[in-house]
Amino acid sequence: MKKIGQFIYPWGNGHYTRMMRLDKVLPKYLNEEFTTHYFSKGEVYKKLLERFPDKQNNVHEVLMPTPIDGKVGPSVSRSLLNILFPVADNHSLVNQVKNYMKKEREFYNKEKFDVVINDGDMGSNVLAKKRGIPSLFVTNQYMPKLWKSRSYFYPGLYFISKQIAKATRILVADSAPPYTICEYNLNFPNDIRDKVTYVGHFSNRKLPDHTSQTDLEGLVDGRDFGYWMRTGNKSTNDGTGQRYEEVFHETDMNGERRIISHAKNDKSIDRVVGKDGKKYSMKDAYEKKIDWIQIDIGFLTEQEMQTVLTECKYAVINGSHTIMGEVMGMNSKPIIGMPIYDEHTNQIKWAEEKQLGVLAESKKQVIEAIQRIRQNYNKYEERLEEFSKNFDGNGAENTAKIVSEILERKK
Repeated sequence: MKKIGQFIYPWGNGHYTRMMRLDKVLPKYLNEEFTTHYFSKGEVYKKLLERFPDKQNNVHEVLMPTPIDGKVGPSVSRSLLNILFPVADNHSLVNQVKNYMKKEREFYNKEKFDVVINDGDMGSNVLAKKRGIPSLFVTNQYMPKLWKSRSYFYPGLYFISKQIAKATRILVADSAPPYTICEYNLNFPNDIRDKVTYVGHFSNRKLPDHTSQTDLEGLVDGRDFGYWMRTGNKSTNDGTGQRYEEVFHETDMNGERRIISHAKNDKSIDRVVGKDGKKYSMKDAYEKKIDWIQIDIGFLTEQEMQTVLTECKYAVINGSHTIMGEVMGMNSKPIIGMPIYDEHTNQIKWAEEKQLGVLAESKKQVIEAIQRIRQNYNKYEERLEEFSKNFDGNGAENTAKIVSEILERKK
């Protein structure tokens, strides 16, 4: 039986989402029995335990170093301080790297993997190369362009890029040029271009089985609204939500319907604000046929998310690569991007240049972006239709084929 290692970086949800979509399709492409071991920490580790209740022995906690949370995304100052010194509950980064590499080394020596798939975890590349084990590194960035005078990050990015380059193959989770959303986050040197493959987005191409209409779906049916998506780890999610709320308080937003998904599996987040200013539960609002202005929901089912994406006029996001692919590529909807990281800024700038969306870094710019999209909606629809035709959402399938080819060669 073949052994596969999946090392999933625990910052945000994108790495986990990609690997779980790969996990679903792998059995279709592998011609022999295999078992997969999963490695991560924090919320992703908990999700893996919940997802694989019968395979708990194959789910392992490894304390991969991550940035220190701030109020809006990572705290740059605290993360820099943490390189040499303990911060909050985190040992110094130097010690974190030493300890996590020791832990991963123990797993490598014990499990004897036939192939490893590393989504964001660079340390596993190093260990695989030393042992002659084929490694696939899944990513949407390599030496990204930096904004806001953050040139002091370049030494760190250079070090990271060197570790990424140790993978046997680098798989870009995006469409091939010129349709690459993360184009400005990729700066591959000539000496590694031969190992780079654009496999496509790891999209969920299967439409959910349709059950009866939910109260939320009933409320949005035939309405004109924007879809405001909160995503990412806690600080990114909270920071995004805080910025959205600041926009909602502007008088220009008084007549602009919106749905806010909080990306939190919390059933208490269930609120509909009517145009009369009163608040209702989803059930009451639907039964009373309330003319609503804002809907807050903790977590959308797959069916509800597809309905909302189909019905919405535009989506407001923070620039998550996975979400941009779902919104623009799979559903042909324009985006308004309010970036948290430079990675986000690069991707939203790319979308703006292609007339697929608008970059907005202030309350005023968000309102102007909504107006611009509404006034030029036909133009955005045309560009999005072309983009969707060339959108490659087969990242999971194409990666599974590569895994299969590697294992076939090892026979």
